[in-house]
Amino acid sequence: MTDTAGTVAIARVTTDELDLAEHEDAVEHPTSGAVVTFVGRIRDHDPGAQGEVTGIDYSHHPDAERILGELAARAAAAGPEGARIAISHRVGTLAVGDLALVACVATSHRGDAYDTSRALVEAVKAELPIWKRQHEVDGRTHWVGL
Repeated sequence: MTDTAGTVAIARVTTDELDLAEHEDAVEHPTSGAVVTFVGRIRDHDPGAQGEVTGIDYSHHPDAERILGELAARAAAAGPEGARIAISHRVGTLAVGDLALVACVATSHRGDAYDTSRALVEAVKAELPIWKRQHEVDGRTHWVGL
């Protein structure tokens, strides 16, 4: 038996550490021949930074989790029949190497999983009301995404 519509298993904005395995487990289904994962990590550099990045403070609009759910539902509906999605964005203070975004998309075929994942992550980057303030090694900070 296959799902007739896409499913959003997780759509969460949280201060908790993100767990890739939890997201993979959430999209597990007998019809899923492909699972594509995207992990966004805090890196030590950015084109807009003057020096080395040491961490990021993420802040968010109170409606961010609802909007993330809507973006995930839209991606699931636009994807192939039976697409399954789990996505979380972390907020608060994150260090270099921490996971900021985890997205898992499961579909019957890999091409659909890649396409749906990319569309989802691009929509999150463009539409989710989450902003970041980067901290640099010399103590400077600057906002990104405002």
